[in-house]
Amino acid sequence: MAASLVGVVLWQNSYNMDEQRVSIRHGGHTLNGVLATPKDGRKHHGLIVYVHGDGPIDATSDDFYKPMWEANAKAGYASLSWDKPGVAGASGNWLDQSMDDRANEAAAAIAWARARPDIDGDRIGLWGASQAGWVLPKVAAKTPVRFVIAVSPAINWLQQGRYNLLAELRADDASAARTKAAIAKSDTTRRLLKRHATFEEYVTAMGDEADGMTADRWNFISKNYTADATQDLRALRGIPVLLTLAGHDMNVDTADTERTYRKVLDAGGALTVKRYPDATHSMLKQSIEQSDLKTTFTALFSPRSLFANGFLEGQRQFLKNPGRGSNGT
Repeated sequence: MAASLVGVVLWQNSYNMDEQRVSIRHGGHTLNGVLATPKDGRKHHGLIVYVHGDGPIDATSDDFYKPMWEANAKAGYASLSWDKPGVAGASGNWLDQSMDDRANEAAAAIAWARARPDIDGDRIGLWGASQAGWVLPKVAAKTPVRFVIAVSPAINWLQQGRYNLLAELRADDASAARTKAAIAKSDTTRRLLKRHATFEEYVTAMGDEADGMTADRWNFISKNYTADATQDLRALRGIPVLLTLAGHDMNVDTADTERTYRKVLDAGGALTVKRYPDATHSMLKQSIEQSDLKTTFTALFSPRSLFANGFLEGQRQFLKNPGRGSNGT
């Protein structure tokens, strides 16, 4: 029985694509990447470049990306991703990066890909989740891209932080006193950021309420807390954009995101909006993500089933004809 279970896990976690490790030089460093290509016999493919969200993410996001890469391969696209600086043995520290730094990194990866004979340089697009929402339009302003897939992106860093705080408090059924204290703490943090306080000043002000903040994380937040995608989104005008939003997103105010994307991009008719009512911020089914046990077992025995119904197919359909805008749900 044990052997059978192992066999099922191996089978379910095998994907119909070829994967190879690649190295990309950028800014005196090497980006350690993975290039996943379709097994369709063709020697020339379009490419989707992956831009991570927040956190210490490796090239495959602990294999989370692989079902998406397989869906891309079915649509005839290769996928490219890399370890964040300082992750999985890569040099550097991702917490030293600004959103512009991250955009420069992605632009360098695109330049590397365009030099490859197996990549169609006219069919290179971007995929990015969450924090990548501040990076994607910056990349498009630096180098031509064929399309953009934005998954759960936010618009304004501070507004997202407040939305997330209040959403989590509501989910915990927090008392009025606890909510008031949490907002006061958040306001103190904002004042410290606004006056460019040092990490030591932050620790002194917060005392026991520092909640595990590190010097590196404080430096990262200080560099990026003014991020707002509204103006940068203009770089995506005329570019096919798939905006993917979740029905149970506690991190991002999806109504604000959709409203801003439509205001800036709809005039060009190249915006497609897809909403997944049963999805969380990470596009997992809410019924699965709310249980660590369900998440672990599904990842082992049916990883493609982790995602909200229609999510993988929706991306594949978009790739078949990315130039057609739609207001579908």
